[in-house]
Amino acid sequence: MTKPFSVQRIDHVVLRVGDLGRSVDFYRSVLGCEVVRQREHLGLVHLRAGASMIDLVSVDGTLGSRGGAAPGKEARNVDHLCLRIEPFDESDLVAHLERHGLAPLGSAGINFGAEGDGLSLYFLDPDGNVIELKGPSVGGTASGA
Repeated sequence: MTKPFSVQRIDHVVLRVGDLGRSVDFYRSVLGCEVVRQREHLGLVHLRAGASMIDLVSVDGTLGSRGGAAPGKEARNVDHLCLRIEPFDESDLVAHLERHGLAPLGSAGINFGAEGDGLSLYFLDPDGNVIELKGPSVGGTASGA
């Protein structure tokens, strides 16, 4: 059985954080990451990490609050893993997931990642971790704003 795509690389990882400002400062000063986009209404900051992105979400923000308590030994910290794939054909992807007894968490939508805005589709792995399959940029810029 062939799959309708190939994984190119990890596009981004999303971390839930207790203090967004402190975490942004850490990733900037310690790791040299650059803030490329901030979305206050979601409690989300996108940082460039080489060819990939690290997204930080505040646990008390719109996205971060979905994961429950702040990160700790008994609390979920990683929101989802995003894999950059090619090609991105929603109907082929949905059919592929269905062949494996899986269903997407919704329709494909445009999301920001390491290469800019592009279509992505979300589903769960066997342990309930969220996986995002993200296609190529749809003409946006990877530099932010």
